[in-house]
Formats: sequence, structure tokens, C-alpha cells
Amino acid sequence: MGRILKSYFFWTYSRGSFHYDVMVTLILLFIFATPWIPGWSFGDKPSLSAGPVHPIQVIGDGDHGLIVTVQGADVAVPADATVSEARKILRKAIEPVTGDAVSVERWDTIQDPQGSVAWRVWAHR
Repeated sequence: MGRILKSYFFWTYSRGSFHYDVMVTLILLFIFATPWIPGWSFGDKPSLSAGPVHPIQVIGDGDHGLIVTVQGADVAVPADATVSEARKILRKAIEPVTGDAVSVERWDTIQDPQGSVAWRVWAHR
């Protein structure tokens, strides 16, 4: 039994042999089955929503921060929203490109020549 485990560990079986097929099957089973096994977390957070329809522009501000531009059609911040609520909504809107480890510092609305409104958000990691 020890010799077989050692051969599996060092991958000494030739292609097409029974043991080779067993090893490949175990590897494929691991790759495709682990996402559904409770307790196996790889740290990813798949999005449950479709996400933004328009492109999101991200540029660095030169001070370890980001300036993110999101189209107004993709973000719905109510006019009566508090600062805290607006910050939360904008953070959620930029999360697909920045990840969840960012904090929104400030924001502003901008308008392009065609009249479309967009949000410019300053964020830090």
C-alpha cells in the first residue's frame, strides 16, 4: 500500500494505465466538486445580480486611491438619501471592479456632452 501511495505522490504511472486514470479522475473531481462542498471557501464572492450595464471607468488618483466613474443609469441614489445611504449605494455599485475592501470618500455627479449623468466616486483600499 505504501508503494502505491508513493507512486501516486510522485506520479510515476504511465499515461493510459489504471492508476493514471484514477489520479486524473480524483483531480477533476476535486476541481469540479469543491465549490459545492460546505466549508470549502476560496474567498470568492460571486455576484448574484447581473451587474452594471454600462462600462465602469477606473483610474488611479496618484495617492493609493481610485477614481471610479459609473453611469447614472446603473446607480439609483434617491434624492432624499442620507450621506450614509448614498455612500453605501455607491460602494455597492463600484464593488464589481474594486472588490469589497474599499471605502468611498466622496462623490460627485458629472454630465457628458450628450447629456448623460454619471457618478464620479473617490475611493481608497
